[in-house]
Amino acid sequence: MRAARLIKMVLLLQNRPSMTAAELAAELEVSERTVTRDAQALSEAGVPVYADRGRLGGYRLIGGYRTRLTGLARSEAEALFLSGVPGALREMGLEDAASAARLKVSAALLPSLRDASRSAAQRFHLDAPAWFREADPPELLPVIADAVRDDRRVTARYRRRDTETERELEPYGLILKAGVWYLCARVPEHGAHRVYRIDRFTSVTPGPERFVRDEEFELPRFWEERAAQFARSILRAEAVLRLSPAGARRLPYVTDPAAAREALDAAPEPDGRGWVRIVLPVESDEVAYGQLIVLGAECEVLGPAALRDRFAETAARLGDLYR
Repeated sequence: MRAARLIKMVLLLQNRPSMTAAELAAELEVSERTVTRDAQALSEAGVPVYADRGRLGGYRLIGGYRTRLTGLARSEAEALFLSGVPGALREMGLEDAASAARLKVSAALLPSLRDASRSAAQRFHLDAPAWFREADPPELLPVIADAVRDDRRVTARYRRRDTETERELEPYGLILKAGVWYLCARVPEHGAHRVYRIDRFTSVTPGPERFVRDEEFELPRFWEERAAQFARSILRAEAVLRLSPAGARRLPYVTDPAAAREALDAAPEPDGRGWVRIVLPVESDEVAYGQLIVLGAECEVLGPAALRDRFAETAARLGDLYR
């Protein structure tokens, strides 16, 4: 445990000019006293950790010290080769760069770990797109990926329904969700970050200017919050349902899981047969029909009337087919 912490401390100091004891303690999840002891242990082991005294002092490595990757465990080495999704790297035009990086890392590993790349590839494969979806990467994805890596402003035309708009964007990051690529970009004219589907861009022209990235911006957190907002924002209607115990168990797997669980938690006690009455947020009657029909006789739609009538019609037709 301590050995892993010491390695992490060295790597943190390699990537930053200097870190205070408080910063190191927060990163390593230990006390400042432990940081002091660890720094002393590294120094005694030959790692040139230097402590700057005073209120603004901290720890730093001197003499341009760099550690090699010989401290990697097998599990860490194999995880390194799984850090990218092969298909996604190919679609962004980074397949050759990723291959070269893997070769360089392999060359730096201990001889006993040189087979980590082959070992990981034999045991794990990451396939991002959803089932029954043709892999058709957007034509403009490599251009946008280059702009993201280079922090370069772009002028883009974006198709929304039957209209196209043009605006300047600061491309912050790319997201691959269920086989669909999205761009998170800041719009300079009003300073907000927005999400765009990359297959809806009709043209993207990188400009000569680079933008200054907001270092406080965290792409994973932004996407998690925005995805949750989007999922709830489209649930503009409601369906009143009666669910059997089996239907209640299956509901989170056929509709929005968070909305289903909230509706079930807010439901009154089940009746004598175990059936429960809930009010479920849904996107529309059409979407609700497609989701709830798979529950079959484990779900009775009570309202709205139009949705109930559609289920009644379907039940009658099924009765005619199977009579």
